[in-house]
Amino acid sequence: MAFTRATGKHRAPSRMTRRSANIAGIATLATAGVVGTLASPAMAAPSTTTVDTGLTQAIVIGDSIADQVGAQADAQKQAAAKAKAQAEAEAAAKAKAEQRAKEAREAKERAAREAERKRLNTFVAPISDSYVSTGYKTGGSLWSSGSHTGIDFHAGIGTPVHAVGLGTVVEAGNGGAYGNNVVIKMHDGTYTQYGHLSEIQVSVGQSVEPGQQIALSGNTGNTTGPHLHFEARTGPDYGSDIDPIAYLRSHGVTV
Repeated sequence: MAFTRATGKHRAPSRMTRRSANIAGIATLATAGVVGTLASPAMAAPSTTTVDTGLTQAIVIGDSIADQVGAQADAQKQAAAKAKAQAEAEAAAKAKAEQRAKEAREAKERAAREAERKRLNTFVAPISDSYVSTGYKTGGSLWSSGSHTGIDFHAGIGTPVHAVGLGTVVEAGNGGAYGNNVVIKMHDGTYTQYGHLSEIQVSVGQSVEPGQQIALSGNTGNTTGPHLHFEARTGPDYGSDIDPIAYLRSHGVTV
């Protein structure tokens, strides 16, 4: 098969066309990494040329990225370890604080129980800075039973009278021969009675504390002079008396 060409003068490619083609070819070869240097046949000489394919640069970049990733992973591990250690420290501190708070509560509760126990078991003398002027079971015609059912504390009219311990008032008023009197049921189930009072300062049903003022001493009822008549009893009524000195001493009161 024959190729035909349009009628006209046949001319070789122009210099500019040949140069463009050469440049394009060289670019193609350079892209493929084949041609490193062009020289005319007369001037060409054997030479060794190092071709940079870009592979070394890619390896260096890859190593750098790997190092960065590794460093980030290490930093994350360290941060996680630090956060864990901090959380454990905070948990330990919280547990320690809770334990201290618990111990403080328990100590406070023990102190409160001890204070209550002490309060329940504290007794005082019914008259401060006084003495017993008439003893228990002293005989004589002054008493209908033939003997004294309590003890008398020396006291002038108007001397403060105190509850000897914790209890509840069960009687407050006129007691016949006892004059104005107060009877208190103590927390241990015993009773105490205070007679010949000039003034009563408590009422039935009222709770009283050890040492609380409940009355003023006087000279009411069957008496030969002002004083405080004090009794210790197993019950609220006359006839259930027990030795008041032994009673007070058994509760730590010096009489």
